[in-house]
Amino acid sequence: MTSDAAESAEKPTRRRGPWVFLRDVLVIIIIAALVSFVVKTFVVRSFYIPSGSMERTLLINDRILVDELTPRWSGYDHGDVVVFKDPGGWLPPAPQTPARPFLVEAADWVLTFVGLSTTDAQDHLVKRVIGLPGDHVVCCNALGQITINGSPIDELSYLNLPGGDTAASDVDFDVTVPANSLWVMGDNRDRSQDSRAHQDLPGGGFVPLGDVVGRAFLTTWPLDRFGLIDTHDEVFRSIPEPKK
Repeated sequence: MTSDAAESAEKPTRRRGPWVFLRDVLVIIIIAALVSFVVKTFVVRSFYIPSGSMERTLLINDRILVDELTPRWSGYDHGDVVVFKDPGGWLPPAPQTPARPFLVEAADWVLTFVGLSTTDAQDHLVKRVIGLPGDHVVCCNALGQITINGSPIDELSYLNLPGGDTAASDVDFDVTVPANSLWVMGDNRDRSQDSRAHQDLPGGGFVPLGDVVGRAFLTTWPLDRFGLIDTHDEVFRSIPEPKK
């Protein structure tokens, strides 16, 4: 008993060296970055609003969270606010920007990789879903309303229209949304280059579902605008199913 205690006392205390500590920190950082990347890629992602096309719902420089996971299972509904990649020709060519220092570029890449930066927001658009696959969407009836499958919708609860104007669009259209596509429009109709403005492109103004990142559901910044993004389900509740 005495011999064991003496041997124990003689053993030097093992200390963790600085390299072991740095290794553990690095492992934690890598795991956190991978988890953030998976969350950004498959679950939720942050974007900022670069234009006024969705005013009053979303303002310039608002930060929003986009649900990427739920729509994979439930699909999209009328009134959803969606973020999508440029289907081709919707956005002007990006202006040439002066090269930034390597460390700044590297830091921005890392932050974008883990979803903390939104440098690719300029390559995406945000609009409201008006037409789903198979829908017959027409503008406008005698009251200036859009009709979907023959049923008019009253959008005044969210549209940002000039004073006295009640027409949902100053551009007439009559389209049937093809399979696996959406017809989208901005809430600020006079300042939104949406599906209406791209009917002459090869895609006909429709957004392929494969280009849709997800459904915007929360405004996170500025703090005084923090809250859920309204899909205005009541506006679209009476829409009948499209004719087969």
